[in-house]
Amino acid sequence: MADRTGQSFLEPGPLVGPFPSGAPAIFIGQAAALGQPAGLIGAVGRDDFGQLNIDRLRRLGADVSAIATHGGHATGTAFVTYRADASRHFVFNIRNSAAGLLAIDDAARHLLADADHFHVMGSSLFSEKATDVVLAATAAVKARGGTVSFDPNVRREIMQDTGMSEALDRVLAQTDVFLPSGNELLLFSSAGDEQGVIAELLGRGIACIVLKRALPAPSITIASARSQCPDSPSRKWTRLAPATASEPPSYASGCAAPHLPRRCASPTPAARWP
Repeated sequence: MADRTGQSFLEPGPLVGPFPSGAPAIFIGQAAALGQPAGLIGAVGRDDFGQLNIDRLRRLGADVSAIATHGGHATGTAFVTYRADASRHFVFNIRNSAAGLLAIDDAARHLLADADHFHVMGSSLFSEKATDVVLAATAAVKARGGTVSFDPNVRREIMQDTGMSEALDRVLAQTDVFLPSGNELLLFSSAGDEQGVIAELLGRGIACIVLKRALPAPSITIASARSQCPDSPSRKWTRLAPATASEPPSYASGCAAPHLPRRCASPTPAARWP
């Protein structure tokens, strides 16, 4: 991560890190830390960055048995710099890293066999192969009566990839709990306002929508057409805390955990920052 606000990657500058990261891993790590049995299907290189992520997830209590390690391929990386307006610029190496070898192998099938919920981060849909893996996993869980949550986690740098919009729509069609951030919500409907989009998505069969906002103060709005969401039809919680690079998937994990089959508490305490 760039050490200075406004720092460019087009010239030398100070960096801090490495940090264990990746939105799917952050989400699963936080779910495990909240006491939800959770595991990650993934792929890393046989290098320090891969071991850093595995060790972090293991310390948080996550199941790492389905994270494949590949020699000859580097662990996926993301470099981020913060701009003066609080927006971020990323440089990703994912498609051509070990993450590009993501597959449903025996370890992944074993993990899925005991899963009653599957979470998807939009950043996992970085290639056609990765999208096929994600959809195969969602189909396996839903075939047994399980549920799916989906955080689009849209990044401008990834949205430029061909087929990304179609991949997002395919996952949305399987979604029970939808967790967009801010204006991401507007990408999934032709309606021009939040209430119109929410009404349309609930009409498509999504059980619960958790809209996350970072500005002007971090907050969530929960909407549901049915009773699967605690405190439905809608309620808003506001929590004051500084925004960080890992906050969106961490926050999503807190919001989603109460809706998982093994966790039935209200999202009020789970979604609040410590």
